Amino acid sequence: MDIYEAVESRRAVRGFSGRDVPREALQRVASAAAWAPSASNLQPWHTYVVTGVPLAEIKKRAGERLSAGDPWDEPEYEQYPPALKSPYRERRSAFGEQRYGALGIAREDWEARQRAAAANWDCFGAPAALFCYIDRDMGRPQWSDVGMYLQTVMLLLRAEGLHSCPQMAWSVYRKTVAEILAPPDELILFCGMSIGFEDVTVGYRRTGRAPLGETVTFVEG
Repeated sequence: MDIYEAVESRRAVRGFSGRDVPREALQRVASAAAWAPSASNLQPWHTYVVTGVPLAEIKKRAGERLSAGDPWDEPEYEQYPPALKSPYRERRSAFGEQRYGALGIAREDWEARQRAAAANWDCFGAPAALFCYIDRDMGRPQWSDVGMYLQTVMLLLRAEGLHSCPQMAWSVYRKTVAEILAPPDELILFCGMSIGFEDVTVGYRRTGRAPLGETVTFVEG
């Protein structure tokens, strides 16, 4: 698989088969992803790759909290600006319509949307997950480094024939994740990432992208 195919085939998969992910593949990805760029080579990511019993326990405890109606953990970072301006507001709205429309869920059916969102905390059935932390003392440039690292991971997973779904949703159950992973106190859970082989029986509608002219300006001599 060449790099263009990896980029164009990468998407947030929300349906995984129960097929085990080879440990060797995860090790190859983790080793190669270490070469992701970071300013002054800080490498500010702290990654936990979780499978088997520990992941099952995280899913179980998150599911129990969800069923009990426990409130989400207080946020440690702001996922979106409180008032998204145009065109970002429209893009987010269009994503929601496409995402839930593909599941046959009406815009006003809040309960059905909540049920669909709950699949996040089962990793959409994936048998492997990654939890990415960053030191709370890091600044915005280091957060961008983490983003480049995670993109590198996702493209390498495609090269292994695997799919993924990055999930900021895990940040709202960060205390549950910490019960199993016991990260140092100075770390913030940025996101989780479900990893596995796609369940091709699960339907999806791929979200589009803005026209090139909206996001890229060519300045030529």
